[in-house]
Amino acid sequence: MLSVIIPIFNEEENIPPLHQELRDVLEAHGQPYEIVYVDDGSTDRSFSLLRSIAEADPRVQAIQFRRNFGQTAALAAGIDAATGDVLIFMDGDRQNDPNAIPEMLSKLEEGYDVVSGWRKDRRDAALTRRVPSRLANKLISAVSGVHLNDYGCTLKVYRREVIENVRLYGEMHRFIPAYAAWYGAKIAELPVNHRPRVAGRSKYGLSRTAKVLLDLLTLKFLSDYSTKPIYLFGGLGAACLLAGAGAMLVALYQLLFESVKANRNPLVLLGVLFLLSGLLLVLMGLLAELITRTYHESQRKRTYAIRTRLRGGEEVRERRNGQADQEPEPVGATRRAVEVSDGT
Repeated sequence: MLSVIIPIFNEEENIPPLHQELRDVLEAHGQPYEIVYVDDGSTDRSFSLLRSIAEADPRVQAIQFRRNFGQTAALAAGIDAATGDVLIFMDGDRQNDPNAIPEMLSKLEEGYDVVSGWRKDRRDAALTRRVPSRLANKLISAVSGVHLNDYGCTLKVYRREVIENVRLYGEMHRFIPAYAAWYGAKIAELPVNHRPRVAGRSKYGLSRTAKVLLDLLTLKFLSDYSTKPIYLFGGLGAACLLAGAGAMLVALYQLLFESVKANRNPLVLLGVLFLLSGLLLVLMGLLAELITRTYHESQRKRTYAIRTRLRGGEEVRERRNGQADQEPEPVGATRRAVEVSDGT
């Protein structure tokens, strides 16, 4: 089943036409679906309209936040509420064209786990939207190692298993393809039609740039050092210890051969500073190692992700409880259990 997840924030003029257009596309596609609208603390009539739509259409879920928590939190709530095996993200401002969904689903069936939309002909202001976005995409691609032309396009299609264990914070929703790639997901990018906004106001601007950069720093740390933080802190600590030792050796040379008094030599103070900093960084790395091991072992959280497991030539499925020490559940086991409980 398909689950379409749409964050909404003050889009009362866009909701009715968006829902009608989206429903027409999904019904024509012919696959079972649901639509999950998440009202991110709107102050207009958005949730009243969503309530009416949900009451009239049993395939619609409407979730209302108590206040504005941001797009990442809205998508996370949508993932938790959705029941489909394929998750489709899109914006509620009607700039994402629902007619691109069937083509993206066809691409997914070619063996991909993620299909990301690319607003190749973007209909937004050049100075405040397109230029910063282009620079951000290049930077994110370089840092994450997952090269996409448009990380910021919300219109994306995911297989549920590649993102159901991802925990989203801050503005991290734009980095979901990178997270999925770390789990071995195959990612494709597809050009999609991007339409100009016809109603409402944009909620994005240059003010989000600093947040994205800080989240990108978090992304880099998680990608390279989340399971081995000692490599980062220990490496920086070793560099500081070497610099401190070098400064002290130079100060000792100047004391012995150039008669430079230690109490008047700034290299002594600099050497002590580097040595203490290096020691603290190494200790911080060891502490981070303990925290990381506690985190993984207390939750029995695996440091790997399995795509397929075969036993006796039959495919078996991993349990969703994240416990590595339990036996995997055969694919047909759940179905057979339901048949027995129903008396069939």
